[in-house]
Amino acid sequence: MFGTNIVADVNSGSVHVFDDISYDVLDYYRDFPKEEIVDKLSSKYPKEAIGEAILEIDELCKKELLFCPDIYEEYIPLWDKEPVVKALCIHISHDCNLRCKYCFASTGDFGGKRTMMSPEIGKKAIDFLVRESGSRRNLELDFFGGEPMMNFNTIKEIVEYAKSISSKHNKNFKFTLTTNALLLKEEHKEFINNNIQNIVLSIDGREETNDRMRYKVDGSGSYKDIIGKIKDMADSRKQENYYVRGTFTRENLDFSNDVIHLADEGFKQISVEPVVAAKGTGYDIREEDLNTLYDQYEKLAYEYVKRSKEGNWFNFFHFMIDLEQGPCIAKRLRGCGSGHEYMSITPEGDIYPCHQFVGMEEFKMGNVNDESTFKDTQKKFMKSNVYTKEDCKKCWAKFYCSGGCAANAYQFNGDINLPYRIGCELEKKRVECALWIKTQV
Repeated sequence: MFGTNIVADVNSGSVHVFDDISYDVLDYYRDFPKEEIVDKLSSKYPKEAIGEAILEIDELCKKELLFCPDIYEEYIPLWDKEPVVKALCIHISHDCNLRCKYCFASTGDFGGKRTMMSPEIGKKAIDFLVRESGSRRNLELDFFGGEPMMNFNTIKEIVEYAKSISSKHNKNFKFTLTTNALLLKEEHKEFINNNIQNIVLSIDGREETNDRMRYKVDGSGSYKDIIGKIKDMADSRKQENYYVRGTFTRENLDFSNDVIHLADEGFKQISVEPVVAAKGTGYDIREEDLNTLYDQYEKLAYEYVKRSKEGNWFNFFHFMIDLEQGPCIAKRLRGCGSGHEYMSITPEGDIYPCHQFVGMEEFKMGNVNDESTFKDTQKKFMKSNVYTKEDCKKCWAKFYCSGGCAANAYQFNGDINLPYRIGCELEKKRVECALWIKTQV
């Protein structure tokens, strides 16, 4: 990318920058003896330089930093133990004051009735998490919707309840709030900043991009109503522990301009992600859009590096990558933990594998009111990993994306072990860009 030769060794996690000679040697290294490799490349490079490149690659192989064997599949049988729930997505509201065109939650009601979670159900959700988390101390809760701020007093009650029982059960709760910001007021800010560790603020980028999809019940755009509130919230948190989070669709394939717009508005923590929409909606991402989107990610990566070197940095969520340690091997193989480590609770107390499965009755796992069983579904999700997905087994990016989104796989292919191809291709491009960025900054 941009003239940099990057070599990623899948199984060791090592990433190397190669010169042109070594990069070309790799095309032949495993299939031909040294003498033949030298002959094949001698018209392009000096023989001595080719030999030196081969020796350097030999050394990397001896150190298991290149062509490292895959040893991870053998770990999977060792994980046949009772699953532990670590995080909940609390659906505090199944209603919304926006009518976003691309909303996977049917503009907030998830295909059901518009309703709010009661404090009692919220407290039972906390009890469920405490009970199912075993000895794990650090637990996470995401207040989600619909629009959670429509039920803010219940959020406050749930937070206070969790804090009141944390010492008794030796638990440390961390909270996230996802909001469209329409209802954010000064009176909310103190509570949020004192109690909510992370906040996700929804905005799609430029005004025309945002208002094309994110409009109010009366049909008017939301950008002018939220931009000032979102800026104020981000600044009040010293540009940390938040994200502005947007969605791009086929109607703004030039999404890098929306990311740059948000950066120009002063936001330092940015996430803009591709829509996951059914065919025929008109704004769904299609195979023929991929090359355009690859170019957009590269354009964004170039600008990201340029601004970082100028001191005008911003973080882009999908370009954040840890090459020195990163997540543990279990997380690399199994991903987000939906259905076994992470679950969603509806306003009625129903339990689902994650927020994107809510409303699919075949995935209903139980209810917090009656402690009904959900172990069979939990174990099914727990057993899903990069080695149960044929497409993932042979993919170079499997330990970066961890097999992709189970909900997207099911929605497009009817099977949580059949990854959503467009999502896979975009993830690989994002990882490529992230690796190139690491070589530059």
